[in-house]
Amino acid sequence: MVRSDMLRIGIVCPYSMSIPGGVQAQVMGLARVLRRMGHEARVLAPCDGPPPATFVTPMGNSIPTAANGSVAPIAPDPSAALRTMRALRDEEFDVVHVHEPLTPGPGLTAVLLHTAPVVGTFHAAGDSSSYRYLNAPVSAIAERLDVRCAVSADAEALAKRYLGGEYVRLFNGVDIDRFRHTAAHPSSGKIVFFCGRHEPRKGLAELLAAGQHLAPDTRLWVASDGPATAELKAQYSHDRRIEWLGRISEAEKIARMRAATVFCAPSLMGESFGVVLIEAMAAGTAIVATDLPGYLNVAQPDIHGIMVPVGDERALAAALQRVLDDESLRRRLVDAGRTRAEQFSMTALAERYVELFRDVIERVPPDHGALWADADAPDSWRRRVASRLIGVASR
Repeated sequence: MVRSDMLRIGIVCPYSMSIPGGVQAQVMGLARVLRRMGHEARVLAPCDGPPPATFVTPMGNSIPTAANGSVAPIAPDPSAALRTMRALRDEEFDVVHVHEPLTPGPGLTAVLLHTAPVVGTFHAAGDSSSYRYLNAPVSAIAERLDVRCAVSADAEALAKRYLGGEYVRLFNGVDIDRFRHTAAHPSSGKIVFFCGRHEPRKGLAELLAAGQHLAPDTRLWVASDGPATAELKAQYSHDRRIEWLGRISEAEKIARMRAATVFCAPSLMGESFGVVLIEAMAAGTAIVATDLPGYLNVAQPDIHGIMVPVGDERALAAALQRVLDDESLRRRLVDAGRTRAEQFSMTALAERYVELFRDVIERVPPDHGALWADADAPDSWRRRVASRLIGVASR
């Protein structure tokens, strides 16, 4: 039974909170809104440095791990599992909400411990080598989830393909007020803004190539970094219009998004849900993006943004120049985008999750897995359990 109107919610993220990412942003945004609603929400996640907020409990440093065309900053080691076990025991959550629940690290540990009802949210889309090659083990682990959620139709399709089961589809959310009221970064002129990891699937190489066809007075802000940064900087070192920002804070990202003339999302693959497009809409910035299914979840072509074929540099350049030059088009896209963004409010998402949490707490006994987190168990026993968890994860 729920102890009071206030819920103790553990939100587990497999990825380092020190490194920008879509899942990390969702976790932090959801936790902030839940806390504003009066719930005691805490985030358990790897951190490579000081935690970003007082409500984040660090589970240790991350290890860069190749995953589906990207590099995931996860913590699959026994020490992280042990810290997760202790945190779950000490916090006594009413419900545990695990994002990407089958990723090795704190999330997988929380799923296997099952010390409270567990809700899992699946974000990934496209395909997954882990699901494909470890189908039997991950399917068995997924059975321990009390509720499965998916952030989009594409994410649900991937999970169902390999894991089966039923899913509650809950869109990603954006803290609309934060994007709407943050002061714009000081700037002038026509600016295209890109913010994403510098790796092939994010399409930065295609954007930089398209940029060579843009008017000379166009500036390009490139945020973040990645494995392709050095090569791309060297290749385009002659283009003084490009400003390489490196990793920036969430606050700076929002400020630059508000200042930019166009936000460009040229991704080639792997986008299950276009939350970054919703952020741009909420910030009042016009959008040019590729026509990936994940982006089309939130942006209708020529209504909320200009959508171009994946990998088509010429089409991307033409669309960017069109939006840069046509002020009336920009106004129309911005107005429609602001209205669209309201439908993806983080507050509305948090309210849906609270309803789901209360329902599962009522249905699932609070001690249905407590043996794993026995308060009287010695640390040596917990270390053995942590090692077993890592073994299960790596099979």
